Amino acid sequence: MKINLKSGIDKLIFGMKQNDVIAIYGKPDRNYKDEDDNVIFSYNALKIRLTFYHEEDLKLGYLVASSADLELFENKIIGRKIKEVKKDLSRKGIAKFTQEEFDTFENYFNEDNWIILQTEFDEVVKFEIGAIINEKDEFDWKFSKK
Repeated sequence: MKINLKSGIDKLIFGMKQNDVIAIYGKPDRNYKDEDDNVIFSYNALKIRLTFYHEEDLKLGYLVASSADLELFENKIIGRKIKEVKKDLSRKGIAKFTQEEFDTFENYFNEDNWIILQTEFDEVVKFEIGAIINEKDEFDWKFSKK
């Protein structure tokens, strides 16, 4: 599954509605609302969780994935040492990360691309990506119906 920076993962594009996603991937394995009334879909086989923002007309705005098939710039990221992943990203101009630690986990956040690499024991275990907020302080939705 290819990560498309600032746009989404695979065929998931920020700004999609629930029906757009269901048309591609079928019904989710889980479908629930979080404490902010956002709708959450999860697909077990894809190892991905989708968040549709309540305050944004239920548009897809956030993805959390842990599939070993995730690729960023044609490199796998899950299960690899964070040092190696960061070196690959640095070659592509993504070098600025804010690091946060909790328990045995560390998060590496890159604000320009709104991505988080979550590690445990120095290995990437989860990848998160969110829709970009533009200079007008609005979401930069990438999806448009054809």
